[in-house]
Amino acid sequence: MDKRSTQLKTRRGRLSRLRLLFSASHVDAILVTHLPNITYLCGFSGSAGILLVEPDRATLFTDSRYTFQCRQEVSGVDVCIAPTGLLRAVGEMLRRSRSTVYVGYSAEHVTVAHKRALAGLAGPKVRWAAGLHEVEQLRVVKEPAELVAMREAANLVGQAWTIAAGKLRAGVTELRVAADIEHTMKVQGASGPSFETIVASGPRSAWAHARATSKLLKKNELVVMDQGAILRGYCSDMTRTVFLGRAPDRIRRLFQAVLEAQQAAKAAIKPGVRAREVDAAARLVLRRHKLEQYFTHSTGHGLGIEIHEMPKLGRGERFVLEEGMVITVEPGVYIEGLGGIRIEDEVVVTAKGAEDLTSATKEFLEL
Repeated sequence: MDKRSTQLKTRRGRLSRLRLLFSASHVDAILVTHLPNITYLCGFSGSAGILLVEPDRATLFTDSRYTFQCRQEVSGVDVCIAPTGLLRAVGEMLRRSRSTVYVGYSAEHVTVAHKRALAGLAGPKVRWAAGLHEVEQLRVVKEPAELVAMREAANLVGQAWTIAAGKLRAGVTELRVAADIEHTMKVQGASGPSFETIVASGPRSAWAHARATSKLLKKNELVVMDQGAILRGYCSDMTRTVFLGRAPDRIRRLFQAVLEAQQAAKAAIKPGVRAREVDAAARLVLRRHKLEQYFTHSTGHGLGIEIHEMPKLGRGERFVLEEGMVITVEPGVYIEGLGGIRIEDEVVVTAKGAEDLTSATKEFLEL
């Protein structure tokens, strides 16, 4: 089977699984407006698109900029090039219904103005129902081909970081380190970074999501590097923390505590476990080290076409893990004035537990 045929089979399968959710969601059709979800269902990667999935057909609405691109990318759905606007074209198609139709949509991805316009264009026979992340639910469990791409993306970012870490030295700016990482990713085949690469040094490393700046790296300080690469449409995500110089014992103990917390979280991962239990395992370790107050974010998140997907591994999260999910495990501690330490890997949930996708060393490097 050639690539095109394989893609068509995959996308038809995804659309069929989405249709199976219609009855549970009490809808007759689903309007998909979030572009990553559209990509997942039909392959379209443009910046303007709406996908209407009905029981017996699916239609992608886009504009004339993407006529040729659709011929290359899209399969499994009809394509409607809308000369008078996407919302109008969708509304006119729905208006043709002879009976009342319940259409599901994601309130997170449809503005109030667009919803009002759609309702006016579609007419009174169309009833609108805010959906429950139906497409995201499909995306949570990865197919074998997706796992292959994600493993390769994880390996790529690990290699890019390894090369960049070998060049780290005092006197180089955070921006230069970030640029080197992203350049290496692209040279190795990535289409780009999964997000803006984080390089934070010294006291700034205590900022969990600091942006790289023109600050110079200095001796005797921590450097946190959080990076990800997009390969064949799938994101990777990895964080490593190093020390420029000979680390004092306190820094070594902090690093070991974070590593122990990550190992505990990984050990808790298996099908049937709730997301909050993974988070609790990491926090228990940090509590024993009297560091829990310095852990200011969740333990991880889902990963795939987007850098942040379901589930969130945080306090109170009841989401149940399933085999085939890809999640990050990234505990950290952030101490004002001293700096931060975070260690992040990607894992896939298997019947036997967490399997690492990230292959880069977690050894505490003193450079």
